Amino acid sequence: MKNTFGTSVCVTLFGESHGAKIGAVLDGLAPGIPVDESLIAHQLELRRPAGSISTARREQDAFEIVSGVFEGRTTGTPLTILIPNADTRSGDYTRGALRPGHADYTARVKYHGYEDFRGGGHFSGRITAALTAAGAVAIGALRGRGIRIGTHILRCAGIQDAAFTDPEAQTEELNSKVFAVLDAEKGAEMQAAIREAAKAGDSVGGVLETVVTGMPAGVGEPWFDTLESMLAHALFAIPGVKGVEFGEGFALAEKRGSEANDAFALQAGRIVTRTNRNGGINGGISNGMPLVFRCAVKPTPSIALPQDSVDAEGMKEERLTLKGRHDPAIVHRARVVADSVTALVLCDALAQRFGTDWLRGEEA
Repeated sequence: MKNTFGTSVCVTLFGESHGAKIGAVLDGLAPGIPVDESLIAHQLELRRPAGSISTARREQDAFEIVSGVFEGRTTGTPLTILIPNADTRSGDYTRGALRPGHADYTARVKYHGYEDFRGGGHFSGRITAALTAAGAVAIGALRGRGIRIGTHILRCAGIQDAAFTDPEAQTEELNSKVFAVLDAEKGAEMQAAIREAAKAGDSVGGVLETVVTGMPAGVGEPWFDTLESMLAHALFAIPGVKGVEFGEGFALAEKRGSEANDAFALQAGRIVTRTNRNGGINGGISNGMPLVFRCAVKPTPSIALPQDSVDAEGMKEERLTLKGRHDPAIVHRARVVADSVTALVLCDALAQRFGTDWLRGEEA
């Protein structure tokens, strides 16, 4: 099982949904990077369930950094974060009952039935808490270099949020919101639609849009490690993400070249593009404009409605009605995970381009 991502800055995830603890190891960070535990706590709070639009499982996420940090700064050795699981109800899960839309069947085939099936085990969205905590360290390192990341819920249940107009200012605003939208009225409509789906025993999906400002030009490789491919590789690891597009993405296929190209211009002595249809990347390499990409998040597969399934223990078809506590939507909780994954990928890419010490900032 491959649980590590990255080349210069690597993250490893471990643990199961109903195990004692989950956690992450960050390796390759330069020594001397400030680690703000209040930022980690804040990011975990943004991922935590909120009210009737989320699961009733309430974990406190009392994280502990057990290595790699001394006197508030990274030491340069592996940084390990542990998060206990406390609010579990393992009796809600039965061995052999394959939940449609989940990894139950594929996990059973790959691990020959030895996997921890409770709550999805290692495949559970619960593991994203560890990913969020590790990503918060990376977010802090990037902020030290003037790079900011912000994600909003562009669409949910068919309801469209407003577009970015001032990414630098709006990313800061989004990072303080539990339900990250730019238009509060549209956000209220989305939440009402989520509650309506929950009342029907169903779920809804959505689309996240991420913007990164302050990214220097020249980061990424021309072929197999393009900045797009590195980001997409990691973003597809977020449970429920089924599509990723950069800039105007698939819409570019309907345009002519004269409409799709981003014309160059000079601004305060630096080269910029007048538009940003390609999402800040040309030839797989950042061009200095804001990075823009979107992730499609499918409806939560755990629903209360009866579904056709198979009991893999008895090898017989059955009608499955799930027990347990589940999210009627995960898109609003996944957005902080998208921020974290983005930060980890960018730290890795920047370290490869400029050297690991670059992330330490001016002190390097």
